[in-house]
Amino acid sequence: MEKKRQIVFIMTDTTRWDMIGCYGYPIMSTPNIDKLASEGVRYNKAYSTQPVCGPARSAIFTGLYPHSNGGITNTVSLTAGVKTIGEYLKPNGIKSAYIGKWHLDGGDYFGNGICPEGYDEDYWYDMRCYVDELTDEEKLKSRKEATSLEKGGVSEDFTFAHRVSNRAIDYINKHNEDDLFLCVSYDEPHQPYLCPEPYASMYKGYEYKKTPNYYDTLEGKPFYQKLWAGERLKEDKENLHIMPQLFFGCNSFADYEIGRVLDEVKKQLPDAMVVFTSDHGEALGAHSLNLKGASVYEEISHIPMIIKGGAFLNSPKGEVYDHVTTHIDLVPTFLDYFGIHQPPVLAGVSMRAIIEEPKKTVLHEQVFSEFHRYEIDHDGFGGIQFMRAAISDNSKLAIHLLDETDELYDTKKDPYEMVNLINDPTYKEKRGILHQSILNWMNDSRDPYRGYQWKCRPWNKGEVEPEWECDGYTRQRPCDVGEIKQLDYDSAQEITDNVRFKFKSIKAAGVI
Repeated sequence: MEKKRQIVFIMTDTTRWDMIGCYGYPIMSTPNIDKLASEGVRYNKAYSTQPVCGPARSAIFTGLYPHSNGGITNTVSLTAGVKTIGEYLKPNGIKSAYIGKWHLDGGDYFGNGICPEGYDEDYWYDMRCYVDELTDEEKLKSRKEATSLEKGGVSEDFTFAHRVSNRAIDYINKHNEDDLFLCVSYDEPHQPYLCPEPYASMYKGYEYKKTPNYYDTLEGKPFYQKLWAGERLKEDKENLHIMPQLFFGCNSFADYEIGRVLDEVKKQLPDAMVVFTSDHGEALGAHSLNLKGASVYEEISHIPMIIKGGAFLNSPKGEVYDHVTTHIDLVPTFLDYFGIHQPPVLAGVSMRAIIEEPKKTVLHEQVFSEFHRYEIDHDGFGGIQFMRAAISDNSKLAIHLLDETDELYDTKKDPYEMVNLINDPTYKEKRGILHQSILNWMNDSRDPYRGYQWKCRPWNKGEVEPEWECDGYTRQRPCDVGEIKQLDYDSAQEITDNVRFKFKSIKAAGVI
């Protein structure tokens, strides 16, 4: 029997890399995800492209950075014409189903309940579909953190996760002989941390061990972080007790639900490629910060990623890849698996080399993260915060356009990111390499927010002079096969290559 090309993509919301047992944290009960890691490759240094729900997902499902796809913040929709993975697959005869949290339609937190182009309408089930199934009383119950612990807690079948798993299992049973892409997207363990017993009480009394960065006073760090921390900077850290009982309990409950789906995958789709990741992390008090935001601190931007190769992409069992990886490569990887041409507009590359031979290849010297704002509906969470960052195996540079202080960390010597080295002359060369990589990335991805301000920073004042033409690069986007060719401004002729040249050189030649 001919083997089918099948991918099952599973993701959670707000799962830090250190909330998974196989990442070296055995206190975390995640046996099903751990088992998946034993069957595939675990990526130890995977990072979100923008650590907030909607923008992170916009990059995961379009293969474009948020600044390119329009999803720069929560509650905004993707730019017209931007395709998600289902729209690439459908014309190629691949059945696609998206079951779970979407967060890309410009609606509120729950979404609008409308199936987007490219996915099976019979199985579309976002959070609006879920709450529409509830009575008014149940809706209130579903949004209260205390629900899991009061009046007998909640039943398994009341939760969003359980209903998502049920639909995924049904889809697998009915489409096991098809080429397919199935996304199973849980809201859990995101607030309000709904979970039944025994998960609600699983971490009762457990105190999360404070790492050194809980004592960070944020000296020498950006001003916005001090505002973000607020009164938490004044806490008595010695007597601070981090006891996220329901957060961790919901995390283990999500693993249980993932296990239900993985069991069905093993029975019905034994040759499928399986991918697990999360959109972003959660500060949980580290650096005196909460939730997530304009930061590349490990607790916020470092996420788990596990890939088990399928029939058309072999992966070794239980291997670990120790170099930086990024969500931006997922769409190219999926297209590669299905044997579909990758359009040149995509920002990432296929991960095939580091899935098949993770010990032999380094895919990226740096990966990139960004930030714009947390949400457009309200002006909390600091409002606008422009950040562009480069992350390598042993260092991070974050440029904060609207702040006077940028950040540079030697993550090998300083894994808790306590000492900002941005003004340290001994790191000038490293800083320059990362800085140039950010500027190149912004140009290559046609970041609409780029300008001389990113280049001219307080720490290189006098070394770099601002220029009105900025970097001076100009070029049209490369066109894909079958697309209308773009025309050169000066000649009105079709542009056949990815033209890139200095604007100033054109002026000198008298072209303009």
